[in-house]
Amino acid sequence: MPTCTSKSASSVKTMQDLVHSLNEAMGSTGLGDDLCTVRKVKQLMHAYASQSDDWAQHAVYHEGTRYTRNLVDDGNGKYNLLILVWGEGQSSPIHDHAGSHCMMKLLAGELDEQLFAWPQDGSLELRRTTPLRTNSVAYMHDKIGLHRIGNPSLTARAVSLHLYSPPYNMCKTFDESTGAAVQSSCTAQKLTNLMPSSQAYACSAGFAADPAMAMPQGSAITSI
Repeated sequence: MPTCTSKSASSVKTMQDLVHSLNEAMGSTGLGDDLCTVRKVKQLMHAYASQSDDWAQHAVYHEGTRYTRNLVDDGNGKYNLLILVWGEGQSSPIHDHAGSHCMMKLLAGELDEQLFAWPQDGSLELRRTTPLRTNSVAYMHDKIGLHRIGNPSLTARAVSLHLYSPPYNMCKTFDESTGAAVQSSCTAQKLTNLMPSSQAYACSAGFAADPAMAMPQGSAITSI
């Protein structure tokens, strides 16, 4: 019987180590239907202890806009790794994951995950709310239900790392009161001309780079 323990988890010290280990664990197939690989990837996400110097250059936030989704690694098309920056009090819509696996790790701040059942009879049932704190890891799939992620703090931003396998650009978002669904874009911006991490972390409460430097022309901004 194959082991579901990642041998490289103990060597994950930096974000670069994490990306290397994720590529190794998922190989050429991504997560697929192999629950053993899902467990290994979750172990790797747990093994990485958040260090702002590792991710600050990707934690781009544009003042006055909704939360941002910034591409860290494209996983050779089998998965992608994003950093999301959540402004004070911001939350996602209730959404699905287009059949993909979603793994999330909180890098800084706090978030709440609300889990909903799929809509029946025109309503959405809230099943539970899970508070996430720095270095918490959560897993989500459409077989589990729908969710909404939100930053409960009105005074501090939050930063989270998200892995999606396979990657996707469209998902469904849901109206909480009616259960009605619409197709929504969920693309990420690929940053160019990244600022040094020390400079990026110093900007805008530590979670933003200069938009003029970080936003390439023609970048796609998510609508969820």
